[in-house]
Amino acid sequence: MEFHIKVVLLSFAISTILGLIIIPILRRFKVGQIERDDGPKSHLKKQGTPTMGGIIIAIAIFVVCTFLYIDYSKTEINVAKNILPLLFVTIGFGLVGFVDDFKKLVLKNTKGLKPIYKMLGLLIIAVAYTLFLTNILKIGTDTYIPFLKIYINMPIWIYIPFAIFVLLGTTNAVNLTDGIDGLSTTVTTIILAFFTVVGIILGVKEIVIIGASLVGACLGFLLFNLHPAKVFMGDTGSLLLGGAIAGIALYLKMPIILIIVALIPVIETVSVMLQVMFFKKTGKRIFKMAPIHHHFELCGWSENKVVSVFSIITLVLCVIGINSI
Repeated sequence: MEFHIKVVLLSFAISTILGLIIIPILRRFKVGQIERDDGPKSHLKKQGTPTMGGIIIAIAIFVVCTFLYIDYSKTEINVAKNILPLLFVTIGFGLVGFVDDFKKLVLKNTKGLKPIYKMLGLLIIAVAYTLFLTNILKIGTDTYIPFLKIYINMPIWIYIPFAIFVLLGTTNAVNLTDGIDGLSTTVTTIILAFFTVVGIILGVKEIVIIGASLVGACLGFLLFNLHPAKVFMGDTGSLLLGGAIAGIALYLKMPIILIIVALIPVIETVSVMLQVMFFKKTGKRIFKMAPIHHHFELCGWSENKVVSVFSIITLVLCVIGINSI
């Protein structure tokens, strides 16, 4: 059996077991979803559904990556060392989301972590990761251009803010995509599978390790997150997955390819921006509700249809992404 398949299966098994243990604990402590009053009425019945389930994904990948770090430390020390920054940016972003979720859902502070503190936490991790890539790993500032199949070399003073923007923007985009049962999990799993395949093609073992462990953990989580969801990932999960996708893309020098493979989260973000700007100017709305997945819900699409269509689009885009390399 191929190594990456073993990693996926191991992570899937751990995530599934953790789900069976953690979800009842979240339910017992009433760590439940708070639904928007102005959202789709069908979502009101989700009030109280266990949330903060992203800790299932976080623990699963931490266990798997720690085990593989120890194993590779004996044979391929560079691969082992290079797992750490990828794990750092993934768990780090998830930790910021966890603090926000904890304040909102456990401490019952409806505002959660103040936006300025939340952004500061994400910014610190983004800056630390970017500086690690450029100053410690010295991966360079060359960035791959899809389809043209060339690398452009950015000046360091442009690359650093660009990389930080990619990290923060991707995380926010995945966070906005998380609004329907299974949507964010499914879309990001497909994107992570794409980057894992790229890692296999290019022979970058640390990417295969982190990517395969994330894919397996997300699939295990998806067993409980599909409609009707028994658990939601919360900011713990959405920020973690956004950080993972952006961190991997930057490590592979392929952040621009996110415009292709992560087009759904990009559209989700743009829909919110357009809605806000248009409403401020005219007092009217472009969409029935933003992010755009809610617009389709209010147009009569079922949650399963939205997830299916958005996932199929993402899968097709990832196939296009493979052909652009």
